[in-house]
Amino acid sequence: MKEVTIYTDGACSGNPGIGGWAAILIYKGVEKVLSGSCPDTTNNRMEMFAVIYALKALKEECKVRIFSDSAYIINAMNNKWINKWKANNWKTASKEDVKNIDLWQDLIMYSSKHDVTWHKVKGHSDNEYNNRCDELARSEIKKLSELSNS
Repeated sequence: MKEVTIYTDGACSGNPGIGGWAAILIYKGVEKVLSGSCPDTTNNRMEMFAVIYALKALKEECKVRIFSDSAYIINAMNNKWINKWKANNWKTASKEDVKNIDLWQDLIMYSSKHDVTWHKVKGHSDNEYNNRCDELARSEIKKLSELSNS
């Protein structure tokens, strides 16, 4: 089974506001960069877009290590919150609706095709790939902002 390392990040200018996301997929030292933007979104949605689009880009079942600075995603996956939410008809422990159900369902679908381990990295620190993803996501925000203002 191929082993792929994925770094992701999402960003938002305002929350909600214009958002950007980025992912760097690494296989045998070769990098593939993915990024995009959305005109009206939240930071959490952009974090999730990055992971979803990275997993969606994989053409076959892989062993995947995902690195993200999003506690929202990493905790939901590693602490099995997502399984509890799903079992409780997409309600939190406090009986509130889970936010971003559409993206959680996509994340379940795409991650279930692979052997995924989830790793939390500290954002805006010394992780080269996380910093690159942050720069790419912010660049996507800038591009979309410039398009909107022209």
